[in-house]
Amino acid sequence: MTTVPLAGLPDHIQILDLNSTADCGAVDELRGTPGIAVVDRLDEQRAGLARLIPAPDRDLLDEPSRWVYYPWRRTLVHVLGPLAFRRLRLDRNRNMITADEQDRLGRQRIGVVGLSVGHVVAHTLAAEGLAGSLVLADFDELELSNLNRVPATVFDLGENKAVVAARRIAELDPYLDVQVLTAGLTTDTMAEFLSGLDVVVEECDALDMKALVRLSARAARIPVVMATSDRGMVDVERFDLEPDRPILHGLIGDTGIDELADLSSRDKVPHVLRVVDAANGSARGAASMLEVGRTISTWPQLAGDVIIGAAAVAEAVRRIGLGEPLPSGRVRIDVGQSLGALAELTEPAQSADSTGPDVADTPATPGTAFDTVAAMAARAPSGGNAQPWRIDYDERTLTVAIAPEHSSTVDVGYRSSAVAVGAAMFNARVAAAAHGLLGPVDWAEDAGADPLRGVLHFADGDDADLAALYTPMAARETNRRIGTGEPLDGETLAGLCSAAHREGAELTVLTGAQQLARAAAILEDCDRIRFLTPTLHEEMRTEVRWPGDPDFDSGIDVRTLELDPADEAALEILRRPDVMDLLAAWDAGAALGEGTRTRLLSSSAVVVVTTGGGSLRDYARGGSAAEAVWIEANRRGLAVHPCSPLFFHAHTAAERHALSPRFADRLDMLAYDFSDLVAAAPEQVTVIVFRLSRAAAPSVRSRRRPISPQHVR
Repeated sequence: MTTVPLAGLPDHIQILDLNSTADCGAVDELRGTPGIAVVDRLDEQRAGLARLIPAPDRDLLDEPSRWVYYPWRRTLVHVLGPLAFRRLRLDRNRNMITADEQDRLGRQRIGVVGLSVGHVVAHTLAAEGLAGSLVLADFDELELSNLNRVPATVFDLGENKAVVAARRIAELDPYLDVQVLTAGLTTDTMAEFLSGLDVVVEECDALDMKALVRLSARAARIPVVMATSDRGMVDVERFDLEPDRPILHGLIGDTGIDELADLSSRDKVPHVLRVVDAANGSARGAASMLEVGRTISTWPQLAGDVIIGAAAVAEAVRRIGLGEPLPSGRVRIDVGQSLGALAELTEPAQSADSTGPDVADTPATPGTAFDTVAAMAARAPSGGNAQPWRIDYDERTLTVAIAPEHSSTVDVGYRSSAVAVGAAMFNARVAAAAHGLLGPVDWAEDAGADPLRGVLHFADGDDADLAALYTPMAARETNRRIGTGEPLDGETLAGLCSAAHREGAELTVLTGAQQLARAAAILEDCDRIRFLTPTLHEEMRTEVRWPGDPDFDSGIDVRTLELDPADEAALEILRRPDVMDLLAAWDAGAALGEGTRTRLLSSSAVVVVTTGGGSLRDYARGGSAAEAVWIEANRRGLAVHPCSPLFFHAHTAAERHALSPRFADRLDMLAYDFSDLVAAAPEQVTVIVFRLSRAAAPSVRSRRRPISPQHVR
């Protein structure tokens, strides 16, 4: 039998363990005693414990239960064992308080003196699990006039205030160590009160006691926190960090304890008004100070203000316990003032349904055949619709070059840009063939300021196969909608492979539930890492365009994400860097890749374009093949969604570390898993990954930046 809570009281609770023969006998005796109520809802508690995420380990699930007897209620209650009880009771604190933080805070010992306002503070500390031990000190008894702010009842009238608070806490958590000093604090009991404390919460009425508590706490290097109930003033004195700091911020000067105690009520007024900062208090509070002893008995306090103060003190205690920044000083948390600043919302939240600019196939109506070829080149796809190219043309040539200013972190070694440039050149060749302008293409790497440059020389050539792709090329689109999962027939797969082969690339096709599930797991984890890596998250956040945004002719139109209302609302949270920082710190964020996983699992197939070699020219060739496959897939009525994993163009561990230092090891593992899944030849490099499906038409098509002809003759 354990009787730790309410130590020193004649009516302390009894915690009875059925593994003890004596305790078993005590439980039987209590259950058989007339007038003692029995509350047994253990099954519900165990069910709640079993539903927790993550699931508790077996030791916690099998922890023996306890019976708790509350003598003041004449009630016996069946509860989970101490570890399981704490886990379940505090589970709803996560992630406002993490599990590790909860364990650290649960080792704190907090002292509270003054159990009117202090009652609410102590109960809040207990409810949030911010202490493993509480010491409550008050000599006063509960009166009816206290019930406007103290959460007690008429059954508690005449009881010591500290006892009333301790009983309520024991009913909240029977395992929490609560010690009570019913004589209050004096010079004789101060050492006992302060022994082992991490924080003192001071809520006394008497000015001399306020000073004594602080002098003693300063000597013991214990921080002191106080809340008043007027305009939410919170006061913090970090004597643990500043052992020479003047008590009460120096507001009482050099006045000693004995002097304060001997002062008349009138002589205390100047000191009290400075300590409570009456000059900055509410008008009602300040006016009431002038009426004390005349039209009102004492200064007024409201329950709501007391509750706000308790919340503020709890936050201060949490920060002190976790070593988070919290300086000495004071602040007001003025709810009344905040409500006085209520205003109508002036800017509605952005919505994907908002009216935006029309989305055109080309940035401008082409004038000449040369204009058309250039416009079609600019219709090529690129990662994040960054359009990482510079397109220059005249009547002799069209040049597509990598534009480094449009690169990004995931564009390792400009490989992703090279893929996009290759796709743009393929479109230019198709358009040139359709207009009888097809000529040879020259490629050059490290050509001056251009990492890669391709030049199409206009001639009187044509290519019937390429020309036949002109109309489907102009209609090519990205479709991120969830698919039906309908399998692809052999003819379709053969046509896609043939399209890749004509451009000198290979196509690996993943089908079947097992392969799609493996791909989904890899890509889901990659998306999570992208969200949780600050540089990558910022780039991803800024590439999304909402209707009405500037630079709407680049980036990803939010409407093309095909989000349902719930996901669109969640996107506002996903865009916040502070949220991602916390998820990264917690090693959480499992939901961040769920959209990708859902889409992958709804696919008919996942295809991977690979090509030989690893130069930028090779990646450009792969980009041409990727565009050819995309056009062919669209021509056959398939939805195409590019979804290359984060590590795709990072060939080495060092490159993957540069992408995401925090998750580099995980990226290494994912890259290995993906290579194993695809089983590409060692000499092949991966170019792009597509998700193919049967799905409804996309909502909109992405825009492109305008290009201008460079007529040199």
